[in-house]
Amino acid sequence: MTLSTPLLVAAPLLAGLMGPALLGAAPGPRQDDGLVTSPVPTLERTRVVEHVAARTAAEQQRVLAYWTPQRMAQALPIDLLGLVTDGRRLLRGLPGGAALSRTTRHLIGAPAFPRAVASKLPMPSHQLGHHLGRQLSRQPAARPEANTIGARWITGGAVTRTTGRVFMTVGGADFVCSASTVTSANRDVVITAGHCVKDGVGQWAANWTFVPGYGTGGEHPYGRYAARRMFVAERWSHAADDNYDVAMVALATSGGTHVADAVGTQEIAFNAPRGGQAFGFGYPADPPYNGGHLVYCAGRLRDDPHGQTRDQGLGCDMTAGSSGGPWMTGFDTGTGKGTITSLSSFKYSDDPRTMYGPYLGEAAKTLFDTAQRA
Repeated sequence: MTLSTPLLVAAPLLAGLMGPALLGAAPGPRQDDGLVTSPVPTLERTRVVEHVAARTAAEQQRVLAYWTPQRMAQALPIDLLGLVTDGRRLLRGLPGGAALSRTTRHLIGAPAFPRAVASKLPMPSHQLGHHLGRQLSRQPAARPEANTIGARWITGGAVTRTTGRVFMTVGGADFVCSASTVTSANRDVVITAGHCVKDGVGQWAANWTFVPGYGTGGEHPYGRYAARRMFVAERWSHAADDNYDVAMVALATSGGTHVADAVGTQEIAFNAPRGGQAFGFGYPADPPYNGGHLVYCAGRLRDDPHGQTRDQGLGCDMTAGSSGGPWMTGFDTGTGKGTITSLSSFKYSDDPRTMYGPYLGEAAKTLFDTAQRA
């Protein structure tokens, strides 16, 4: 059996870096590679690792100023992380100084260590070329379909506002992913993939910015929101366990407005029944997509046939950049609202037509509860 390859939403080099959340007694706060970690105990003794991003208004403004139109246009899918960096050094050649001078063991959304016998293959250089020149685009579907592996969403509704692109910097290079707002007490929380926030056992993303409704009337029709605080499960941060490839991010306001007040939110559910019908959304950026349109997949969920994760699969051909995009059950195609029960995480290298997403159980609930209090 071939190994898995996470398909990060046109996101930064975060693909396949997230680790598993660890269970056990929660120690006191500590410094970890200069990053603050805040373990949060629950009944299941799940621990949360926190990173303080842009704390002050000045830091938040610096992050937003970093994302010029040119930088946003040149940001790469996170699955290229291993190709454009060498350890903590940025290679030379591509936009931002990256170069395709070596191979990488992971593809989009790939775990920090392979679950199967082989390691991830590098993305061919010809696929990278579309980020530097003309990009392709899928044709939109005339109306929402209950079963599709990928089509542009043109029906409108809340999902066009609540889903957005994420821009970030990892290892000195710029990347993209997808994310969604969720109903929360502080009106600031978005959910995305763990590898779109933290490089598994490696570093956290910098310059993390959420742009809701990207491409639906401008590059940022509802504002841009810098991250204040980021949360992942310890088993993602310390082991890059695919079962815990989930992150919650508390955002700063944009012009004094909370993201939930600007675009609305989607509901979120934990420990939901497995299986059933789901709609997945995101901003895939590799051909045949170009990252400029909201794309969706729809169909029945099924268990991981390899038994390597507790994740569920959805027929979907979305490519890198879609990582972190929401999966919703009970989705109303008329209103564009549903209940988030998973998100785009990875694919197996021998099955590019199936996306896998983590089951949102107690660990994800702990992340959410912590983030909405931030």
